[in-house]
Amino acid sequence: MIASARAAAVVGLCASLAACTSMGFDSASKEPPKLSSKVAAAMSAKGMKPESPVLVRIFKQESELEVWKVDKSGNYALFKAYPMCRWSGKLGPKTKSGDRQAPEGFYHVSSSMLNPNSQYYVSFNLGYPNRLESALGYTGEALMVHGACSSSGCYAMTDAQIGEIYAIVERALKGGQDRFQVQAYPFRMTAKNLAAYKNDPNFPFWRTLKDGYDYFEVTRRQPKVSVCGRRYVFNAEFAGGEPADPLAACPPAVNQLDPQVASRLDVEKQKLDVAMAGGTSSVMNAYVDGGMHPSFRAILKNSGAKDMAGRVSGTKYPISRPEAALADPFSGAR
Repeated sequence: MIASARAAAVVGLCASLAACTSMGFDSASKEPPKLSSKVAAAMSAKGMKPESPVLVRIFKQESELEVWKVDKSGNYALFKAYPMCRWSGKLGPKTKSGDRQAPEGFYHVSSSMLNPNSQYYVSFNLGYPNRLESALGYTGEALMVHGACSSSGCYAMTDAQIGEIYAIVERALKGGQDRFQVQAYPFRMTAKNLAAYKNDPNFPFWRTLKDGYDYFEVTRRQPKVSVCGRRYVFNAEFAGGEPADPLAACPPAVNQLDPQVASRLDVEKQKLDVAMAGGTSSVMNAYVDGGMHPSFRAILKNSGAKDMAGRVSGTKYPISRPEAALADPFSGAR
C-alpha cells in the first residue's frame, strides 16, 4: 500500500510539471544506445570517424535537427538532417519558466548532461539558461533534446532518432571532445528569412544569432562564443581575456578575422541589407503551440495521435497537443 501510494504521488507530480523533465523519477539504470555499424559505415563513407568532433544545429520553423561531424578535411560537414517530431512555444527565445518556449541560442553540452535513463527514452540537457540567459534573468531548467513526440519547452525526436543521435554525440565525447556545441535557431538564418521578420520584437536578437550562423556557413568551423554587452559575440579575442560580466560593455577586441572570411561575411551582411530594403514583414495571424515536421504531421493526420504515439515512442508516450500540431503556421514561409 505504501509503494502504491508513493507511485500515485509520483505520477501526480509528474503530470503537473510544465517542463521537459522527470525531476528524478527516471527509469531504472539501463545501457545507453550504442553506435550502430550502419551509422559508422555512413560516417566512413563521408570521411568521418565516430570519435571525431560533433556539432548540432536546430531549426524551429523547418522542424529539423542537423548533426555535423568533422571530416578528413578538418572542417565540419553535414552528417545527417533529422525531421523533428515536436517542439513547443513559438519563434523566439525562452525567457521564463512555464512559457513552453524551446530555447534559442548557443549551448555547449558535456558528457554529464547526457541522460541514458530519461523518461523520454534518452536525452541530453541543453544547459539552459546559459551564461547570457542567466545574466538577463531568464528562468527555466531541464530543457532537453529527447525522445517521444511530446514537448513543453524541449525538442522532441522519435525514440529511434534520439537513440541514434545520443550514440553519435556520446561517442564523440568519449573520443576526446570535452563538449559539443548546439546552435538553436528560429529558422534558417538566410537574409531572406530574417528580413521577413524585420518587424518582430526578436529581430535584434536574431540578427546577432545570424553572425554565428554565417561564420559557420562560410568557414564550416565552430564559432567561438563570448558574451558581453548583453549579447553573443563571435570569434573575438579581448584585451584582458574573456569578459566576466555578460551585461557589461565588451572590452576592445584584439584580433582580426582572416581577410577572406571577413570579406565573405560582409557579403552576407550586404545581402541582409538588400533583403531588408525590399522585403515585406511576415506577420503571424494567431499563436499556435510549436511545430512538427510535415512528414510527421502527415502521419498524425492520417493515423491519429494514439497510433502515431505507438510508432514513434517505445512507451507510446502521448503526442503533446495534437490539435495544435496539425496546424502549420509556417507553410507560407517554407
